[in-house]
Amino acid sequence: MRLILNVVWLVLAGFWLAVGYAIAGLICCALIITIPWGIASFRIANYALWPFGRTVVDKRGAGAGSLLGNIIWIIFAGWWLALSHIVTGVALCVTIIGIPLGVANFKLVPVSLVPLGKQIVEVV
Repeated sequence: MRLILNVVWLVLAGFWLAVGYAIAGLICCALIITIPWGIASFRIANYALWPFGRTVVDKRGAGAGSLLGNIIWIIFAGWWLALSHIVTGVALCVTIIGIPLGVANFKLVPVSLVPLGKQIVEVV
């Protein structure tokens, strides 16, 4: 079932989300100071491609640097991304077929809001 949901997700939304996050990652990696956000964007792009069967957990050892980076991220980009995922998730949940895709959009909200100090792991 995860495979079917991932393929449907990839075709309908995942590919374009991943491309957007990858482009943002390339832009962030152009400047030295924003490289951590670029790496986080690449991580989110990978997660956006294939979200079913994976989840986001806190990374051990993430300290004050990731907290400060997340605060800066929330101010400049995080809340816009989280809001867009929430709106898209609600819109997808209107139809019965779109409910799993809406749930996948809701899974992207925490990592798009605060990407530093997070890790994407397989669900067993």
